[in-house]
Amino acid sequence: MEAENGEGQVQVRLKTKQEQYAVPDVPYTIEGNVTTADLNTFVNTLLEQAAISSGESNSPIEFDFIVIDEYLRGRLCDHLREKEISFEDTVDIEYVERFPAPEPQDCLLHDDWVSAVKACDKWILTGCYDNTINIWTVKGKHVLTIPGHTQPLKAVAWVSVDDESGKFVSCSQDQTAMLWEWRVGTNSVECVSVCKGHERGIDCVDVSPDKSRFATGSWDTMLKIWSAEINEGGEGTSKRAKESGTTRVPRITLQGHRESISSVQWMDSSTLLTSSWDHTLKIWDLHLEGIKSEISANKSIFDASYSNLNHLIVTASADKNLRLYDPRTNQGNLVRNTYFGHSQWVQTVMWSTTEEYLFISGSYDNQNKLWDYRSPKAPLYDLLGHGDKVLDIDWSNPKYIVSGGADNTVRVFKSRKAVPSERMDEDK
Repeated sequence: MEAENGEGQVQVRLKTKQEQYAVPDVPYTIEGNVTTADLNTFVNTLLEQAAISSGESNSPIEFDFIVIDEYLRGRLCDHLREKEISFEDTVDIEYVERFPAPEPQDCLLHDDWVSAVKACDKWILTGCYDNTINIWTVKGKHVLTIPGHTQPLKAVAWVSVDDESGKFVSCSQDQTAMLWEWRVGTNSVECVSVCKGHERGIDCVDVSPDKSRFATGSWDTMLKIWSAEINEGGEGTSKRAKESGTTRVPRITLQGHRESISSVQWMDSSTLLTSSWDHTLKIWDLHLEGIKSEISANKSIFDASYSNLNHLIVTASADKNLRLYDPRTNQGNLVRNTYFGHSQWVQTVMWSTTEEYLFISGSYDNQNKLWDYRSPKAPLYDLLGHGDKVLDIDWSNPKYIVSGGADNTVRVFKSRKAVPSERMDEDK
């Protein structure tokens, strides 16, 4: 029976998808007031007993525990009460190895606010309020400063990069997007095209999966699609025209938002996701050149990220919270979860490209946070370092979390879930 203070006993089954950490699949009777720390001790004791009986040894593992699709963050009895689960039922508890804390690496100093960051392979691209673009290595070495825009940068994106050359897009409050070609060997860069068509500052950019196009969203409320090809006019483009930076016009212009578009992302080769200050998310079909579906929110949305691993959308908002949406549902405002932890506007958010449950956020409270979407009450980790508001965050390279802020810095955190061989290659 449950004691009046909620600290009776509960029968549980312990399950894991990580077979190397499996314990006997039998019911265990435990105290209702156990916490994650108590369960960690219990599971590690069971694993140690199994190791001793087979003549092996093992070191303790840090686990997180999932009860009714949500991480346990307090006492088990409180969690069960909140979920309205009877203490007389046998409760399934899933345990997973805890994702290790990302390690702070380098601090990349700029002359003004860093409002745009994007990593690719061993390179980091940054956009700054001093109107420049910068290229860095993930090890923190400055490679190149690129002038060209006449107002602050708001977004950057790699089209492609290898050991010989790179191609990227930059977007600015000067109403233009610029397509650049970078020769790695000579460390020289040229503007291939200046993309004109927006009537107000451009706030966001994303490159299509096949790298042939990119999309921009602007304060003029328009979504525009552009060619990312170097020789858009064909092979006959003259060297002089190329050197001077030819003007490029959009291939498609899409209208539907009522206020500024704050983020844009290709969900697949013909589908785009946008978020806006008009409190909506919109999913666009390029074949139809129109809106496929819309999700309404109750606040301005400053950023949105779609995951190809779990097909969910997470949003950053003006009310300090992050929200999880499932675009496959038919109801227009169905929020799967709300994530509490930031104390100011959440400016930027992005899913991991390799870990289906994880995403990162950056806020005006100067903090980055790493989340598991099954843990709405608290982030896994706070990534500290910025001395002012965080303006952009990126996890395009699975090994590095990179963020830019109003403290004129880029902070680099190493994600420690690299296999040993990768770690060795990187540290050479």
